[in-house]
Amino acid sequence: MMDGASLLQTAAGAVLAGLSRAVTGVRPIWAGTGPNGRQRIYFANHASHGDFILVSTCLAPPERARTAAVAGADYWNAGAVRRFIAGKLLRTVLVERNWVERAADPMQVMLSALDAGQSLIFFPEGTRNMTEEPLLRFRSGLYNLACARPDVELVPCWIENMSRVLPKGAVLPIPLLCRVVFGTPVALQEGEDRKVFLDRARNALLTLAPNRDGTRR
Repeated sequence: MMDGASLLQTAAGAVLAGLSRAVTGVRPIWAGTGPNGRQRIYFANHASHGDFILVSTCLAPPERARTAAVAGADYWNAGAVRRFIAGKLLRTVLVERNWVERAADPMQVMLSALDAGQSLIFFPEGTRNMTEEPLLRFRSGLYNLACARPDVELVPCWIENMSRVLPKGAVLPIPLLCRVVFGTPVALQEGEDRKVFLDRARNALLTLAPNRDGTRR
């Protein structure tokens, strides 16, 4: 039986999923994999604070209930409302990005969530992409997670249009159609170099991005 916090999070997830579908008409495109019940790290492009909600919306309720987004503590701890949303409604895994001032190692925080049975939504760029480039360089986090937990499936997922639905500074979303494309899982090869793996994972994500005419790369 779920406790009060779990019931609140499940209800909040269902409400947000419903609102997300109403505003964006989002639908998942399972291009390289499908739901299989395995523990996963969904790694995605990042251009909006609503990105993780869109990915979560595309998951079946049981998978959504055990999947948490990794997000910056500096943003989500800034104010009581954000803390409530992140901690009570969304069960967000908060990591401290300021390596000088942080009190907890971000890697240990994420590994603890995985060890507790959670799947994660992870943004390997490390911050929102506000440039004209389709994808920023990946930081080392995805490689470190792959090394530490090789049995967790790494699934690339490309989020389309969310940066236009909820641009930086916006309070209310703009209704636009969105999609989340789930690609073929990526696995760390034995002895694979960090840069080689991160480049390969980044390319796997980029191949899911649409061309200007809407077709796949």
